[in-house]
Amino acid sequence: MSLVDELKSAVTPRAALLVVGVFALQLLFIASYVGALHHPKPKDVPFGVVAPQQVSAQLVGQLEKLPGSPVDPRAVADEAAARDQILNRDIDGALLVDVTGRTDTLLVASGGGAALSTALEKIFTTVEGAQGRAVRTVDVAPASREDFNGLSSFYLVIGWCVGGYICAAILAISAGSRPANPERAIIRLGTLALYSALGGLGGAIIVGPILGALPGSVAALWGLGTLVVFAVGAATLALQSVFGIVGIGLAILLIVIMGNPSAGGAFPAPMLPPFWRAIGPALPPGAGTWAARSIAYFKGNDMTASMLVLSAWAVVGAGVTLVMSSLKRQPAAEPIAEEVSHTSGASGT
Repeated sequence: MSLVDELKSAVTPRAALLVVGVFALQLLFIASYVGALHHPKPKDVPFGVVAPQQVSAQLVGQLEKLPGSPVDPRAVADEAAARDQILNRDIDGALLVDVTGRTDTLLVASGGGAALSTALEKIFTTVEGAQGRAVRTVDVAPASREDFNGLSSFYLVIGWCVGGYICAAILAISAGSRPANPERAIIRLGTLALYSALGGLGGAIIVGPILGALPGSVAALWGLGTLVVFAVGAATLALQSVFGIVGIGLAILLIVIMGNPSAGGAFPAPMLPPFWRAIGPALPPGAGTWAARSIAYFKGNDMTASMLVLSAWAVVGAGVTLVMSSLKRQPAAEPIAEEVSHTSGASGT
């Protein structure tokens, strides 16, 4: 047998196409992660200014003209209102101007991402220094001492996402990538739901009582984790039911390649390039990370949009899986069985 024949025998056209697909995913992985994270800089960060009216209007105008538009400033009535807006996740920081002295106060929330808090400190240290003023920083929603740079929420959600699509892939590959009938699809979704509940609980216990990495309600994190795992798993099952084994690659594309760097983990959304900032909230890693940080550091505020996103992935994924399982029935075996039965009957007579 010639080398060409050996090559054709060893590498089928289907295998070659899958290798090309993996190669494409590899390049997309590099492009997405490096593109999103290689040069983070704040852009239009929602930011409050607390000062007397005339001073406030002037300062807001100055901040709007900063090179690169790092902040999106707006006047806030007083310190209490500024703190409330930060805890409600309406703004990411605020400057309290002391008109009787030369030291102003910068309010930040490192629980929402330490990289952004640090960036705001650098910006306002420079701005205040240029005016001969000083600034002191107060963290109104500090990350836990066991939560370095506020990354634990992100890693927790990434772990849940990984479990979701690997579990779904195993369920599909174990008996063919497409559910043969609705009953099998329901069993797969039921198994995924049980796995999701256990995975959500396990993750919440590890980051909470065991490691002490995240404060907040263990029950709330459990519920969030269950939804994240199921949403990702159901989406993966749906993609597999439509595209076969290629669906696993598409799930990796959506969740890992596009979802992880845009999730706001290492760098919160205001520090990401426009494309990743736009897609992050609509993908499970971004929605899950935002919700986990809200539970841990912001009293569960501003979670509605994230929970709706995760619920949509879960419902649509489960729905597509069930619909495709009904469409993919293979009744061809039934006539054959009937024919064999009739033949046997005729022989008997």
